Amino acid sequence: MSEYRLGDIIDDYCTKCRLLTNHAIAALVNEEPAMVRCRTCYFEHKYRHGKGGAVKKKSKKQELFDQVLAKMDVELDLPERAPAKKKSSKS
Repeated sequence: MSEYRLGDIIDDYCTKCRLLTNHAIAALVNEEPAMVRCRTCYFEHKYRHGKGGAVKKKSKKQELFDQVLAKMDVELDLPERAPAKKKSSKS
């Protein structure tokens, strides 16, 4: 791999912007980037090797709520509504 220098531009996942953006190397450890600074929002964070944030898992409450809603949809299998009747106008 090529040698990195302070200030070099690399792509990384910004934990503040939550995007893959250009970053400047702010610190090196053993010739590898350790800290980077986002060139969009100027937030400094650890080098994440371009890996994005973890996808949040649904909470247990949300899973149970979704199950209840799914059961209600099945139980409330209502017939379709009849079309509305036209009002007759009497003169």
